Order: sequence, then structure tokens, then C-alpha cells
Amino acid sequence: MDRPILFSGPMVRALIAGHKTQTRRVITKARTLAIPDAPAFTLSGDELARAMQNASDFRRFDGDMWTWKADAFEHQAPASRTNWHAHLGHAPGDRLWVREAWRCNGWATDVATIFYRASERDGYTAMCEQYPVADHEPLRITTTWRPGIHMPRWASRLTLTVTDVRVERLQDISEEDCIAEGAEISHAAGTIGGPLVYTDVANVYATPRNWYRTLWDSINGAGAWDANPWIVAYSFTVERQNIDGSKR
Repeated sequence: MDRPILFSGPMVRALIAGHKTQTRRVITKARTLAIPDAPAFTLSGDELARAMQNASDFRRFDGDMWTWKADAFEHQAPASRTNWHAHLGHAPGDRLWVREAWRCNGWATDVATIFYRASERDGYTAMCEQYPVADHEPLRITTTWRPGIHMPRWASRLTLTVTDVRVERLQDISEEDCIAEGAEISHAAGTIGGPLVYTDVANVYATPRNWYRTLWDSINGAGAWDANPWIVAYSFTVERQNIDGSKR
């Protein structure tokens, strides 16, 4: 299945550089599996939190369908645990086209010139053929950056193919996973072959976990790491081209 996925500028640059091969997304909703006694419905908010209460034994059994165990509801007494079956995120083999901040710098009959904010300093542009006529009127030439959430499929320049999916608590992330999330690695300043440090644009961190904790809070808000939410962790490969030109 083809779906969009949103990334910040620093993470887009990590994808392009080739050192980001994982991403984690908070579980905010889950579509249950229809059964003879009940239709399918979407869990979110307090209902989702209740369905995840003391959750364990997550297992993917079909595409993006997962099963897990959690605390039973009062009406299920004397049972203490109950089983859930629901769709959670993406499945291995899904293709994700990356959305990022962008703007249109010009267009012709069937070609548009796109600037990408993450590559602004590099002057990166791309020509997008087969420019949809329906997009023409709202897409005026502008110097204002458009949020990535509004990027259409044809303007995307990066395609991810999901290779592995895990459901876990955020803080279960390993040091190796933190590096795969895009940490830049270098030797401590002023040393050759000295201790490794993990960096972003403004800071240096002693461990990849410290780096990732700061990244997570910067994206999701102060205290988001400490909340330790249930997340879906995706591993993927990266193709530096539009999804409609990528390998199938």
C-alpha cells in the first residue's frame, strides 16, 4: 500500500545522507477487526489508552493487523486479560512517500519546479512532470514555504519501503536503534580517534539515546519522552526519487 509520511527538515536531510533507516510514530488510533458479534470500530483517545492498559504480547499476523493482550474490562470478569485485534500503522512492503516543507518556484504546461526547505542551503530543485491540472490554481508561485502536510504525491522526492515493523514502548529503543533514527556520529572536538559523540545542528550528546530523547521532545513537546507512549517502530530502505518512478 502507498501512503504519505511526514518528516521534519533535519530528518529529511538524514534520509538523504543515508544514515536514517528507522522512524517511530505514536499510536494514536487503531481500527479493530470486525467479528461476528461486533462491527469494526476505531479506538482513539481514552478508549485506545484503555485497550493498551498493561498491554503485552504484540504479534503481527496479517499485513498491518496486530493482536495483543491487555487488562480486561470490568464486564469481562472473572477474566483478568483480554485479546485485541486491530490495524496499527503500516506493514512490511508498504511504500511511503515523504512529505516535507516545500514551495513552487514555477511551472509550465506539464512541469513544475519545486524547492525543498530541507535542501534550501544546497539550492536543490526538482522538475515534477505530469503536473496535475487540478493542482494548478491553488499552487501559485511563492516565496512562502508550504507545510509538508500539504505536499502532493507528485512533488515528493523520497520514497521509503517498509522492511520491518515493531510495536513497543518509546523508551524500549536501543542505542543501535537511536543511531538508525539518524544521529550524526563524530569524534569529540579536538580529538583524532577519540570518544564518539552524537550531534545535531546545535548540540553534542554523549550517547545516541540522549540525542534521541532531545529530538523526540523537540518534535512532540516537552515531557513527550517521559510519557513513554506506545509507538510503532518502522525500519525501511530509502529511494531518492518520486514514488511513481521508484522500483515496484
